[in-house]
Amino acid sequence: MGRVTKPVWRPSAERIAKSNLARFMALVSARHDAALDGYEALHRFSVQSPDLFWAALWDFCGVIGERNGTRVIENPGRMPGARFFPDARLNFAENLLRRRDDTEALVFRGEDKVATRLSWRDLYDAVARLSRFLATAGVAPGDRVAAMLPNMPETIVALLATTARGGVWSSCSPDFGERGVLDRFGQIDPKVLVVCDGYWYGGKRVSIADKVARIVARLPSLERVVVVSYLGEAEALADRLDNAATFDAALAGPPPGDIAFARVGFNEPLCILYSSGTTGVPKCIVHGAGGVLLMHLKEHRLHCDLKPGDRLFYFTTCGWMMWNWLVTGLASELTLLLYDGSPVYPDTGALFDYADAENMTLFGTSAKFIDAVRKSGIEPSKTHRLTSLRTIASTGSPLAPESFDFVYRAIKSDVHLASISGGTDLCACFVLGNPIGAVWRGEIQAAGLGMDMDVFDENGRPLARGKGELVCKSPFPSMPVRFWNDPDGAKYRAAYFERFANLWCHGDFAEWTEHGGIVIHGRSDATLNPGGVRIGTAEIYAQVERMPQVAEAIAVGQDWQGDVRIVLFVRLADGARLDDALTAEIKHRIRAGASPRHVPAKVIAVADIPRTKSGKITELAVRDVVHGRAVKNREALANPEALDLFKDLAELKS
Repeated sequence: MGRVTKPVWRPSAERIAKSNLARFMALVSARHDAALDGYEALHRFSVQSPDLFWAALWDFCGVIGERNGTRVIENPGRMPGARFFPDARLNFAENLLRRRDDTEALVFRGEDKVATRLSWRDLYDAVARLSRFLATAGVAPGDRVAAMLPNMPETIVALLATTARGGVWSSCSPDFGERGVLDRFGQIDPKVLVVCDGYWYGGKRVSIADKVARIVARLPSLERVVVVSYLGEAEALADRLDNAATFDAALAGPPPGDIAFARVGFNEPLCILYSSGTTGVPKCIVHGAGGVLLMHLKEHRLHCDLKPGDRLFYFTTCGWMMWNWLVTGLASELTLLLYDGSPVYPDTGALFDYADAENMTLFGTSAKFIDAVRKSGIEPSKTHRLTSLRTIASTGSPLAPESFDFVYRAIKSDVHLASISGGTDLCACFVLGNPIGAVWRGEIQAAGLGMDMDVFDENGRPLARGKGELVCKSPFPSMPVRFWNDPDGAKYRAAYFERFANLWCHGDFAEWTEHGGIVIHGRSDATLNPGGVRIGTAEIYAQVERMPQVAEAIAVGQDWQGDVRIVLFVRLADGARLDDALTAEIKHRIRAGASPRHVPAKVIAVADIPRTKSGKITELAVRDVVHGRAVKNREALANPEALDLFKDLAELKS
């Protein structure tokens, strides 16, 4: 990356003065006589005095619960082994249902087929009713409730009703295949399953009744099934299943009154998330109630500068941790803007139409979506007002420098563009936005508050400059409580702590920038090693995907003649053809923009690129196919048939 001399955006003095960060710094400064004159100083304080920082955050965010003493961190020097607020008790749903008035809590749009709204009073009442139903089903603290649902209000009601009772929530999206659902829910023995009758995607009606019936038959732990109507087939589906009721029937009956929230320990399980599962059966990652709540409060209020009444949107399915992140926005008294379906139906401007219609404050999306909008040729700044939009957040993959340019040129010039990165493993972010700081082209702004981040070389030494492993040197609240079915913790330790003793190794290939920001170069397990030099795949994508002829790319390392050679697969834009001239141009772009070592030995056109349900390309799965190895869990992919495009290619035999 060439030297950048000025940022692409700076917040105004007024914006800084009115920020939640400014208020929080004033609180901490007064409480602890600390001279906090900016984000860097606050971050230093947060990692050097984590007990003071997290206690101050609890108070600043008004967490509802009982601290039961002054202990903030037990075993602060142990990873794993540290526990935050070990004496505290709280209820996740109680913190999200702190309002009960007639203002909007949820707005839902299911493409152009369904649109609904729920007030805070409506939401509380629905949760109370479903919580009563779950009580009759015997759901008690620790019991699992699983859901295969779209991102719709009923899903949020089900999560809150489950956690109100102290139950443990787990979800996936209804487009998951039967095997993918069973590989997840079959491990956790849910007592109740909440499903839908189908969904809409790209204007098409997709019924899943037969799939649901097969899944229910293979989950022997189920005692009740609840069917949500999206296509109008809920009653017919419920009639096919044993011990099933429609969602409406589950909510029927007299008003239940106040919810009896079951307060549990800060570190008791809240939800179970799953690893992508592309290299085997997914790992079941158990997250704690207090850790998820506190981390999301920090990220929404301090890093996104969201305030009560703001309107939060993130394009996500219920199989991605960003859905959990979105839902916790209720704890900051935000209105959630939910969307289900294709983000480009009926056209690429659909989500920007939604932003205008609903006065969106934060527009959350993926780097791939921003790149797709750029390549589509539309310029939302010319067709939409976007007057209420203060923040655009991007995650899922590294945001290319050209996408920064595009956002400020063609979407909105005065907006906080926050590239963020974290993962299912922490149900939160390691690195993300700083709303009172400058945005630099191609960079994530900062390490998260309270996150003791660094970049290490292969020998475990800090790298002030250069690329290495992203690590966290101290505990944080949303470290997983444990993995399910991992009684001695061996799988948990192997996932994060075996590479470097007593350090969390996240698996990202990263580097610090001269501005104190971070660049993510891709997953370190997908890092390319031609000639023994580590190369991040994102560095290649940043060059080739700016070309109008290339819609998308995926790079893998192929074992070849005692070394590794880079193979670049490209999905071309409509009308483009991979001839010698385009191949030469691709290689020239990569050589000039990255380095000669990044230039692929082979460039091959493919019709499609496999991706996970959350939209991430699957380099490891492609690498396995290229080497003739079986992909262990094709069900984890949104388009598993695309893997066949990489089998036995003649181009890879010479």
